[in-house]
Amino acid sequence: MNVLLSLLSDYTFLMVAAGTALLGGLCGILGSFAVLRRESLIGDAVSHASMPGIVLAWLFTGSKTTGILLAGAMLSGLVCLLLIRLIVRTSRLPFDCALALFLSVFFGGGMVLLTYAKRLPDAGHAGLDRYLYGQAGTLLAKDVAVCAAGGLLILLITFLFFKEFLLITFDADYARSAGLPVRALTLLLSLLLILLIVLGLQSAGAVFMSALLTAPAAAARQWTRSLKSMCFLAALFGALSGAAATAASCLIPGLPSGPAVICCVFGIAVFSLLFAPGRGILFCMIRRLLSGTERSPRHD
Repeated sequence: MNVLLSLLSDYTFLMVAAGTALLGGLCGILGSFAVLRRESLIGDAVSHASMPGIVLAWLFTGSKTTGILLAGAMLSGLVCLLLIRLIVRTSRLPFDCALALFLSVFFGGGMVLLTYAKRLPDAGHAGLDRYLYGQAGTLLAKDVAVCAAGGLLILLITFLFFKEFLLITFDADYARSAGLPVRALTLLLSLLLILLIVLGLQSAGAVFMSALLTAPAAAARQWTRSLKSMCFLAALFGALSGAAATAASCLIPGLPSGPAVICCVFGIAVFSLLFAPGRGILFCMIRRLLSGTERSPRHD
């Protein structure tokens, strides 16, 4: 109890917990659309593609201001996403092939640029690595405020276009026949996803953002058949994972917050896959055993 009270009175813990919980909740909401659209790895591609943008932003400006670096990350992720869409639309390459191609190219280019930056005589590159694996402990009040502002914008647009996003997610052909601009709405949803990934780079990192986008939504999918309920549960799972992982990283010396968040949300996903009523693996096994017992003939 004393440990909990000391954590709640710690300003640094409150800031980091607020930032990671907010990020986890937003990832749960947008990740639900990505999972249902079978585009979960879009987040993986965009997050990895952000690295060259971050390093180039520092090389050209010489500034490590969060806004400048994140602007470079967003531009790089947007270019990667547009190239993937263009290749799929104008060639015979399937979506997963184009995604894997540009993910590896952009991430490899980012690592080459980062290696080059580290060999420069000045030490201005220090701190760029945190965008690779995340370092939530470095979050300040201004960083949380930026994340909150971006999150509010994401929530507002998602709320305003929720019905349209629902239609293009489940039946794009019907949405097109109803006169909806499916391509523009898809691009808008992708832009929201890019913005969210950029906001989460500092705390979760490029490597772990894809898991944070996928795992809460995958866990929530096991418990409900409604998109609204799925978004709510995924946001709850993501927020709880962020707060719990922050507490664990504060209590356990040397435990990095980024991987801790992924471990927490992965635990929730595994529990949901096993025990969720109706869809859980163990639940289905027990139901089959019981149904087999009921159908088996009786022997007097």
